[in-house]
Amino acid sequence: MPYILSVGTCDPEHTLGQDHTVEFARELFSDHFSHIDRLLRVFENGQIETRNFVNDVQWYKENHTLQSKNDIYIEKSVEYGVKAIKDCLANNTYMDKQIPYNEIDAIFFVSTTGFSTPSIEARIMNELPFSPHTKRIPIWGLGCAGGASGLARAHDYCLAYPQAKVLLVCVELCSLTFQKKDYSKSNLIGTSLFADGVGAVLMVGDEVKEHELTVGKTIPKTLASQSTLMPDSEDVMGWDIKDEGLYVIFSKDIPHIVDSWFYPTIHQFLIDQDLEMDEIKHFIAHPGGIKVLNAYMSSLDIPASMFHDSLEILKRYGNMSSVTVIYVLNRFMQKDIPSGEKGLVMALGPGFSSEVVLIEWVE
Repeated sequence: MPYILSVGTCDPEHTLGQDHTVEFARELFSDHFSHIDRLLRVFENGQIETRNFVNDVQWYKENHTLQSKNDIYIEKSVEYGVKAIKDCLANNTYMDKQIPYNEIDAIFFVSTTGFSTPSIEARIMNELPFSPHTKRIPIWGLGCAGGASGLARAHDYCLAYPQAKVLLVCVELCSLTFQKKDYSKSNLIGTSLFADGVGAVLMVGDEVKEHELTVGKTIPKTLASQSTLMPDSEDVMGWDIKDEGLYVIFSKDIPHIVDSWFYPTIHQFLIDQDLEMDEIKHFIAHPGGIKVLNAYMSSLDIPASMFHDSLEILKRYGNMSSVTVIYVLNRFMQKDIPSGEKGLVMALGPGFSSEVVLIEWVE
């Protein structure tokens, strides 16, 4: 089975406390909602404390064309992607040596917050000395599920090519999709939740000897994955694409859907893997929001303590779409987890859909 060797991240340079974003939202939405103070409680109730953004707050108070926003998306995705990859391939927290760029066989690039052709990983390859024969697999449209799905697709690749070294790169600049003139409740909720971030993961096949050079006593191996699509659920989460750009679709029913729908998908997956729920010791869950985390706990009948790391990432970074679960994984990579213990990487996204990856720590 493939190994997860390293994780790298890059935080955009503008950090805002939630108190500043509350005042920003009050200024924007107060003339359009009669009970604005009540609605703004979503910022406090969400338990997010800080978030990182590609621009300072003044930029979001101004009008911008789709082209100008997308130009920033391309420029910053390359800049931040390069930094996250460098951090991943030379991360001495996890590895004793740097992995050369030209030894990477494939790059899976995941994003849903901008457009680029050639895709971002091709532009990154012009900045770093990757082999020109590196396989490129850009994936667009998976939203918050993209990080877990990218891990699953990298797992599949390393199963097929056990000598491969593969990079997963997730870039989400959610703030660039912000619509200043969208006065919907979905946009208000999105303004309270979403943030920018970049993450990279190095995964290798089980014939690659670099796993012997890892710093930690145990490292995670990916064992299996499952993708599940809820039929006829396109209106639950996603983008409404208009002339001005991407308008968020964010159903208020998401926590209820998670509570009622998620358990059967996980239960069947565990049956297929001949496992019981109590054999899963770690939950690397994408924190879509505090209500989603609570729905995970309710649906799976799991105590809040099992989602401590997801909540801590939510507090510090907000919801960075596909990237967020990579930040949660990074926290687990830094722990000394006993060999043989298993975990689930979990994320939900547009479709409506779920992505699950089963991992086990080994020596």
